[in-house]
Amino acid sequence: MSDNSPQVKKPKNTKGAGISFALLAGVLGLAVGAGLYAFSGGEDKSKTVVIANADENTETACTIGNKLRQRLKNVSTGQMAGFNLLDRPYSAANFKFQDKDGLPKTLADWQGRTVLLNLWATWCPPCRAEMPSLDALQKELGGENFEVVAISIDKGSSDKPKKFFQKIKVADLGFYHDPTMKTLLGLKKDGLAYGLPATLLINDQGCVLGLLNGPAEWDSEDAKGLIHTAL
Repeated sequence: MSDNSPQVKKPKNTKGAGISFALLAGVLGLAVGAGLYAFSGGEDKSKTVVIANADENTETACTIGNKLRQRLKNVSTGQMAGFNLLDRPYSAANFKFQDKDGLPKTLADWQGRTVLLNLWATWCPPCRAEMPSLDALQKELGGENFEVVAISIDKGSSDKPKKFFQKIKVADLGFYHDPTMKTLLGLKKDGLAYGLPATLLINDQGCVLGLLNGPAEWDSEDAKGLIHTAL
């Protein structure tokens, strides 16, 4: 532009050039910002990756195929009507908790098996009410390909949740405990769990297929149909 020519020394044009440069910088800044926003996924939540303590390969590994997604959606009825499929890759493989002897465990220890992970506490009435149905589901479908992993998040000692298991005569569920509550707090932070009980259906690679917030009859035909579809 002639206004920017070194031969023109008018103050008003110099000011105009300064304004033009500022405007140009602002436009470039917006363009760069938009580019970074688009790269991060923008508003397309289906491309947002939320990964719990996972490595960089989890996104690809945890992508749910369209055929499986549709099959799971088709059987999310009746007792499973509240089951929500995840719209993003999410790994639970590194969730940390303890076994009945207080030894450290992660969900990666169940690699190769589909898992129904249930978070519960003795102070949660709906959790207590659904526990017998989880025990019955484990009795019927539990084995080398599937396990119900019910994790108490009661703080402090494991004595209280263990006594509850004894009181209701839990026979087939294993006992697991997370006194730190980090499993639940992590899910709440990621916008997945809203309270207790929270139950996640996880494939044999530790990837969350979907979850149900609130209680359900887990030994119902609807629930068993969902599990069979995931296997």
